[in-house]
Amino acid sequence: MKNLLNLSCFLACALWIGTGCSTPPQNTEAYLFTYFTGNGPGEESVHYAISKDGFDFRALNNNQPVISADTISTRGGVRDPHILRGEDGSFYMVLTDLYVPEDGWTNQGMVFLKSDDLIHWAHSTIQIPEVFPAEFGDVKRVWAPQTFYDQDAGKYMVYFSMLQEGGHDIIYYAYANEDFTGLETTPKQLFFHPEGKSCIDGDIIFHEGKYHLFFKTEGHGNGIKKAVSDQLTTGYVMEDRYLQQTEEAVEGSGIFKLNGTDNYILMYDVYMKGAYQFTESTDLENFRIIDDQVKMNFHPRHGTVLPITMEEVNRLVEAYGIDDQNWILSTNSEQIYGNNVMLDQQLGTIYLPLKEGADLGQLDPQFEMFSGFEISPSGPQDFNNGSVDYTLTMPDETEKVFQVVARKDNNPALKGYYADPEIIYSDKTGKFHLYPTSDGFTGWSGTYFKSFSSKDLTNWQDDGVILDLTKDVAWTSRNAWAPCAIEKKIDGEYKYFYYFTAGQKVGVAVANDPAGPFEDLGKPLVDFRPEGVRGGQEIDPDVFTDPRTGKDYLYWGNGYLAAVPLNEDMVSFDKSKLKVLTPDNTFREGTEVFFRNGKYYFLWSENDTRDEDYRVRYAFADSPMGPLTIPDNNLVIAKAPDQGIYGTGHNSVIQVPGKDEWYIIYHRFTRPHGIAMGRAAGYHREVCIDPLTFDAEGNIIPVEPSVEGVKGIQ
Repeated sequence: MKNLLNLSCFLACALWIGTGCSTPPQNTEAYLFTYFTGNGPGEESVHYAISKDGFDFRALNNNQPVISADTISTRGGVRDPHILRGEDGSFYMVLTDLYVPEDGWTNQGMVFLKSDDLIHWAHSTIQIPEVFPAEFGDVKRVWAPQTFYDQDAGKYMVYFSMLQEGGHDIIYYAYANEDFTGLETTPKQLFFHPEGKSCIDGDIIFHEGKYHLFFKTEGHGNGIKKAVSDQLTTGYVMEDRYLQQTEEAVEGSGIFKLNGTDNYILMYDVYMKGAYQFTESTDLENFRIIDDQVKMNFHPRHGTVLPITMEEVNRLVEAYGIDDQNWILSTNSEQIYGNNVMLDQQLGTIYLPLKEGADLGQLDPQFEMFSGFEISPSGPQDFNNGSVDYTLTMPDETEKVFQVVARKDNNPALKGYYADPEIIYSDKTGKFHLYPTSDGFTGWSGTYFKSFSSKDLTNWQDDGVILDLTKDVAWTSRNAWAPCAIEKKIDGEYKYFYYFTAGQKVGVAVANDPAGPFEDLGKPLVDFRPEGVRGGQEIDPDVFTDPRTGKDYLYWGNGYLAAVPLNEDMVSFDKSKLKVLTPDNTFREGTEVFFRNGKYYFLWSENDTRDEDYRVRYAFADSPMGPLTIPDNNLVIAKAPDQGIYGTGHNSVIQVPGKDEWYIIYHRFTRPHGIAMGRAAGYHREVCIDPLTFDAEGNIIPVEPSVEGVKGIQ
């Protein structure tokens, strides 16, 4: 919940703006992120990550604690680490002393740490009721301490929030003693809400002659506000507006300045969603979201970022190590899809997925390496004859040869983050049209749908946004998920019906072209739970035309499978004809129905989309309304760890017109980093296409998910 720029001294000195540091760092070129990871056992400890640019952070020590809580705390857990570079060149860290599994949200103390090298720390604990029994003997919680060097007092000021019986959380301050092992002054009020509401997670930065105190308003909006003063310890006036750029509850703001720029990063913990949001500002008043620029291979809770030198980076890497998948920060963006570059330490290979038109004979990967790592040769190389050997030099100067492979593969089929793909073939255009969920948004919070078209299932054209909930849908503006579509010829004219999930309801929109734009019906088509069904969500529609009868059917459901015939208008149905067809306890969501050789196939996704074992199963039926018969071996597609492929699910199926040639379109975790992203893997997904084949009895032969994908159909 904090930051480190509080280090008025360090920050100001590092930027040479005159705050009196005796030995300011000359070249802060990187950043150290200190954080904890959660509320469970072992998660309330100090973790480190480092970054060269302030946007791409990589965990040290394999995302395991660098300081274990049980060695420094009285309660067994520490939270909210705030780190400061001191006026004397030492480093100071303060933490909340709290172990949520046993303490809940009640605590009375803090942990103080001091270090000369960021690795070895001396520690002490302070229990407020024991030190100040007369004034604060009844304190209920002592949260999120931070440190700021007071130039006028020549001391380190520690500020933190406290809650006493019958009151609200108030931000206090006190001065640390000379050796930073305790407090030498009684806490005084630094800031309290003018309306008597709670304030926690204070974070101070000095900017243009003013002290800016960011804090969380607790219990009435759960947002970030700011108070400003021209004095460090008094006079703060609150600006009565929220600064976070989300409607979700947030806490733990931390602000830091990007090295060598006038830009500031304000980050905060979107704690109810298990996410972090980053925003950027030049004036500390206006902030814009930059989540699409930020990468982390870990999931932080309330932490702070400290600018550090490359010497300090190398020291940390040597002490704690960095995951071998994270040496490469970027590659030649003009010729290589950077998201899917894959480094395999065990095999000694680096895979470079090429863009269309990349020149194998003059390919310059332009590797940008993390601090301490170097790779050679440099410049353009000839990959026409296969792999090229590169030598990687580690921070400890050991070397390893890697075979670098450059190849144009077709999975993911869509470049970028997309999921829940639906596909149709249009007789009107003679093209395949693909309709995915727009992915990459924290907590599945995307609000628009796009379409893509192709003649060969390989080369896809982006046809743009076809439906934007915020502009085109009156009944909701959130959670644009899992669409499906169908082409119908009505009175000699082609019409396209687009069924989509929004706000956990199913809507329908209509267009005259498969690439839209689509016009919403004006109300949800499905906003109810079938009779007898408990739990689940009204999401993930699928639409199917029975080739035997020409009749159309709609399917949907998460936790259950609902089916109903559509009326001829394609935008209504008779509820009395609805059936619940849930096949078995493996059914989660993502129904797909198709017909082949006299059999109706029902496919669905098992497990959660955040689960590496998200996968597809199937059943047979003799009619579009069931009943369903489940084969003995009904697995369609599952993860392939040997290829770094996980989370393969939520599919559609397409037949090449006039041929018994079939393909499955599905999503997976982004490869290779998704498997390390935890919850966020569930909304950083990629669309892939592979052949779907059958045995002589019509059983689906399990699909091997591939990197190569489809090479182009005729």
